Amino acid sequence: MHIARRKTRQISVGNVKIGGDAPVSVQSMCSTDTRDVVATIAQIHQLEAAGCELIRVAVPNDEAAQVLPQIKAAMTVPLIADIHFDHRLALKAAQVVDCVRINPGNIGAWWKVEEVIKAVNERSIPLRVGVNGGSLERHLLEKYGWPSPEALAESALNAVHALEDVGFTNLKVSLKASDVHHAIDAYWLFAHQSDSPLHIGITEAGTAMTGAVKSSIGLGYLLSQGIGDTLRVSLAADPVDEVKVGFEILKSLELRHRGINVIACPTCGRVEIDVVRMANELEKKLGHIKTPLNVSVLGCVVNGIGEGKEADIGIAGGEGKGILFKKGKLVRKVPMEELMETLIQEVELLAKEKEAESSGEAIVPLPSNEWESLMPQSESRSTLGKEIPVLPHR
Repeated sequence: MHIARRKTRQISVGNVKIGGDAPVSVQSMCSTDTRDVVATIAQIHQLEAAGCELIRVAVPNDEAAQVLPQIKAAMTVPLIADIHFDHRLALKAAQVVDCVRINPGNIGAWWKVEEVIKAVNERSIPLRVGVNGGSLERHLLEKYGWPSPEALAESALNAVHALEDVGFTNLKVSLKASDVHHAIDAYWLFAHQSDSPLHIGITEAGTAMTGAVKSSIGLGYLLSQGIGDTLRVSLAADPVDEVKVGFEILKSLELRHRGINVIACPTCGRVEIDVVRMANELEKKLGHIKTPLNVSVLGCVVNGIGEGKEADIGIAGGEGKGILFKKGKLVRKVPMEELMETLIQEVELLAKEKEAESSGEAIVPLPSNEWESLMPQSESRSTLGKEIPVLPHR
């Protein structure tokens, strides 16, 4: 499957490229109190081990800003500071971090924004302009009556245009809502009117399961339409789970190829091995592998190698013995009690053989005019002063 990516300007957050022809990156946010340096660094190391490519921390007060140098020194991935209300915290954070996130709806007067621009320009680091349905400017709420997709898009566009008017373009934009439809609409509207790189996410998505479902639907739809340059899956759960779900979304769309992709049958009365336990155990024990590999776990010989023929390696149980196969061909039979250990060993060996391969793959974006030509053709409506295609899901 080839997805025509929206053409955006490229920026750098530390050593991570965002936009342009860079792969869609996965980020998360620490759930610790930033002032607790030990706990925050411990969680950052867990996120790094899971493959997280950018990590954000909350900076709600001066005490949190003061410990940023210690946190930054212990990291191997870029650090983003999340600032609300007090622009002075952004000025302090800009001296240390790789990107500063502000919200135009609550940062205050324009002169405060200009001071932040000056601070980030001095270190050549970008801003993330984060628009959120819960903190829109009052005049937009009065205009639209509620935090509508149009209100979110207009808030983001106003901020981007104001920054561009003073010559600042080193930025990325997010337009987050907890409602999947509203988030999709807001990103869609903005994407048709700006080439700024987009950070996509469904905010306050919910618990590990419900949040993963909402994020998969919302982010999956946007990504399938070529919209999105970096993402966060927002879960009321361990931030490491956010990273795992984020990569699974990208892997399912063939936008990234990183780590083990477990192909497991849904189980039925014919299964002769514990597929559920084995599949989960595989993901846990092989989570450290970055080389992209498809690993199949099948429960019986009825479908056997057939269902896993596209896998790099896999197993199937049956008649007291299991079978090990590679690329759809039987390798050997294995005693059932040795099946799991054998598969793990073989995957480790195969990963080492392929470790020279790239762990991420960028989808080359098309020029903007070609990207627009691929969008669904439909009626038009006037939105924010421009003719924008009606969203296909409406």
